[in-house]
Amino acid sequence: MKNDRLQALIALLDDPDETVFEAVEQQLLCEDARIVDQLEQIWETSLDELIQNRIENLIQQIQFAETRTKILNWANQKQIDLFEGFFLISQYQYPDLKLKQVRSKLQKISNDVWLEISNKLTSLEKITVLNHIFYDTNQFSVNLNNLSSPQNCYLNQILETKKGNAISIAILYALIARELKFPVQFINFPKTPLLAYIDPELAKEVHGKDYKSSILFYINPSNKGAIIGRKEIDFFLNKNDQYDINDFNTPCEDKLIIKKLLESLIESYDSLGYQDKVDDLGRIADFL
Repeated sequence: MKNDRLQALIALLDDPDETVFEAVEQQLLCEDARIVDQLEQIWETSLDELIQNRIENLIQQIQFAETRTKILNWANQKQIDLFEGFFLISQYQYPDLKLKQVRSKLQKISNDVWLEISNKLTSLEKITVLNHIFYDTNQFSVNLNNLSSPQNCYLNQILETKKGNAISIAILYALIARELKFPVQFINFPKTPLLAYIDPELAKEVHGKDYKSSILFYINPSNKGAIIGRKEIDFFLNKNDQYDINDFNTPCEDKLIIKKLLESLIESYDSLGYQDKVDDLGRIADFL
């Protein structure tokens, strides 16, 4: 859209006729996020409450549409980036969030772990070091005092408060582990995702040649990175016959974990009565 026509439309934002405004709104919503700066400037200089409310709503819709498009493009990639998916969910609520700033904070944590490990350490010993830096030094934990808070799902908030829910803490833990080249993948375990440490050769050496899984051991990020062995999984299966061992022998896609994060976020907003957020995020979850 040419700038003069854009300015003419923006000038009509104060029209008291709702029919006129709706027509203007539809035209502006066809624009990309580049018009947000102009809308924000008008908001800052206007004393008209009607204009400010309309601009706030417009900006929110434009930013949501942009984030939705980004998530759709992310989900359609053959090889998805877990960090990017987590970041985009956070950017939904915090559109000014800067990727480099968030990534640098993750890099700082992984660097602290890297300084404490060596190739001489076993896989278990490396995870023990990671657990120490992640839980003891940085004090990340599940927010048991306020599990329904939407802030538990946003990466930037988790890095600031050190609190998240079972899903977001597992994703953050996996991001740090993968940055260190630890071969961890998600297991779609009920209620809380587990991580599987993948090492086919060592798994057969430790568990026997008849062992059909490539999983050396499991990690529970919700419980300070506790190591879970095959016996604990078998015990769970004996108590819950609706599940099969194959459900936990094969890692799930990262996309599924991001969808679970979205579903958790939807539940949080639903419990707080934010139906507009529930509807918006529900449409995004449908993409996945």
